[in-house]
Amino acid sequence: MNNGNGLAIETTHLSFSFSKNRQVVRDLNMQIPKGAIYGFLGPNGAGKTTTIRLLLDLLPASSGIVKVFGKSLRDQRYPILSRIGALIETPSLYEHLTGFDNLKATANLRSVRKGRIWEVLDMVGLGSEAGKYVHHYSLGMKQRLGLAIALLSSPDLLILDEPTNGLDPNGIIEIRNLLQELNVKHGVTILVSSHLLSEVERLVSHIGIIGQGKMLFQGPLKELQQISRDKAIIEIDTDDNIHALKILLEDHQPVVKAAEFLEVQYVDKDRLAQLITLLTAGGLRVNRAQLVESTLEQTFLSIVKDDYL
Repeated sequence: MNNGNGLAIETTHLSFSFSKNRQVVRDLNMQIPKGAIYGFLGPNGAGKTTTIRLLLDLLPASSGIVKVFGKSLRDQRYPILSRIGALIETPSLYEHLTGFDNLKATANLRSVRKGRIWEVLDMVGLGSEAGKYVHHYSLGMKQRLGLAIALLSSPDLLILDEPTNGLDPNGIIEIRNLLQELNVKHGVTILVSSHLLSEVERLVSHIGIIGQGKMLFQGPLKELQQISRDKAIIEIDTDDNIHALKILLEDHQPVVKAAEFLEVQYVDKDRLAQLITLLTAGGLRVNRAQLVESTLEQTFLSIVKDDYL
């Protein structure tokens, strides 16, 4: 299936409401490049899971268009969904069956060869647990089994909603490595939702941040990192901060805060030395002057906070 514009997923003015007074997704324009690992981020209740359900045609959109691999989901539902593997929230599993039999049931429905069952069990680290009944599985093991089911059909697009829920740190690293391998070696486009940037920033190539159903930021991870760098400040403390503030303002320096110490917007690498020279020339002793960079998580929180104010 050819995708001329290079997008695996594209939504245009996508909206969804549970009722007239409860709009969950608002005019959402999402663009996920083919071959990307896209981190879909937002606070709990921001509309991530609802958006994913719209992408999988599990909910009817109130308005807007969903295209997958350049084709309308409305017009080509079955051919499109056959290329997608998905794990949404807690996986629906047959607790009274073994892990292997859960996979076998899905494999039979989707005409997947039996050998593929063992391949995906090994991929998610459940090969040795295949004969155990699922009601004896931990939450993390159930998440792995759900991921194995999503991988059964060798999808071109993988959509995962909070896939590391219930996993310990080692499990999170293993799943991250698996997703990177699927992306790099097999060209699988991956959409991963989460409410924590720290959980996905080592994995993704692109970011979408949603708040109150609206897209607040979308672009390559590098773009968000640049926004973080642009938010960097220089913290300054002198023996007379009131006088220091006067000197800085008279010199038209971009002071962003004056409290216990002074904060000046970071412009370039030479600014720190310039500020120290300026203040010492004014007869002040500079006790501390340091560059403080904003973390990606702080930038994410500020983007969400600005929208919620």
